[in-house]
Amino acid sequence: METDDVPGGAPNADTAARVREVIADAGVSQREFARRVVMDPSKLSRSLSGTRRFTVAELARIADEGRIDAGRLLGTRSREKATPPATHVEGGRPLQIVRETVRLIAEHGFHAVRVADIARACATSSAAIHYHFPGRAELLEAAVRWCMDEDTARRAARLAEADDAAAELSQLIALQTPRTAQQRRQWAVWLDLWAEAARSTTVGRLHSEYYRQWRETVADVVRRGVGQGVFRAGLDPQAAALTLTALIDGLATHVLSVDGTASAGAADAMHTALTTHVNDTILAP
Repeated sequence: METDDVPGGAPNADTAARVREVIADAGVSQREFARRVVMDPSKLSRSLSGTRRFTVAELARIADEGRIDAGRLLGTRSREKATPPATHVEGGRPLQIVRETVRLIAEHGFHAVRVADIARACATSSAAIHYHFPGRAELLEAAVRWCMDEDTARRAARLAEADDAAAELSQLIALQTPRTAQQRRQWAVWLDLWAEAARSTTVGRLHSEYYRQWRETVADVVRRGVGQGVFRAGLDPQAAALTLTALIDGLATHVLSVDGTASAGAADAMHTALTTHVNDTILAP
């Protein structure tokens, strides 16, 4: 449940205006700012337009990113910048909390992560965690959103390096093959999210929408490849994307089930299998 601005605080329009100032000072787009404060871009947009009220936790994260006192956003403090913490946290405290939450989910599982565990990993208190994320559900949703944003950014960077659609598809396959520790952690989180999606929870629905976008990304690459003549003429982009992403999911699940040094060989076998599939069914003869 969302919590409105502090009772008796500044009107929502005034708060929205002050948040706009923070975004302007940051010198980034509204969507990028939403990513930095781990907030749904649509919620930020609605809050700025006055059709939704900022929650206290959202204002805390916005204040942390803007290095100002949270009271400033509510009109109860001056415009002075907040005193930086004695120990600087790269990216700000909210992002540290989210990153540690993601790490713990990958290591212990979605439902095993407690707020107390996250506080211990961040060398802070549970109260400090709740200051930025009032409930465990909101914190886990923020962690999932951050994971998805990071994955989207990595995909965009890889696709920008490619010369044609065939190279783009090759980059996407390399990105989804769990060879590195970071890739394995990411896949561990995704596997937990599939279970949540099956239960139609808030996090599950968020993941389902993201997965739809991921499959559409693959379909767009296939569509471009057909147009460029590097993929088979008449190939159905949606069907090809469905088959390829399903194959990636199944093979990755197998790789993650293999422990120790064998995992490297399993990852190589996965990459070979995916490359063979592309060569046999997608690439132009």
